[in-house]
Amino acid sequence: MLSSLSAWFVNPRKNPLARLHMKTVAYRLSNYGLRYDDLYDPYNDLDIKEALARLPREVVDARNQRLKRAMDLSMKHQYLPDDVKALQTPFKSYLSDMLALVKKERAEREALGALPLYERTLP
Repeated sequence: MLSSLSAWFVNPRKNPLARLHMKTVAYRLSNYGLRYDDLYDPYNDLDIKEALARLPREVVDARNQRLKRAMDLSMKHQYLPDDVKALQTPFKSYLSDMLALVKKERAEREALGALPLYERTLP
């Protein structure tokens, strides 16, 4: 009962409030040319840091360029032009597959009792 309710609550296809929230997030990300995966912080979660290290260099460079452009636009109190904003795909994921693989490998290593690939310390 509770799991079906929570599944309904976060599903934008079934819940109009979740749909409205998703549109709002997409609008705000498009204003700066960001994707949702760009919001993950590699300094707070070492799984994300490892997933970013495993991605191709072009993908990581594109992520860094999007973040730099967003910071520049934010400092100037501007948004992307409308023609560029229309080309943005805020929910096109590039990190979730690799992140799932890293989490799966970490869980497997913990289940086998092996040493972690990296220490779980925060800066």
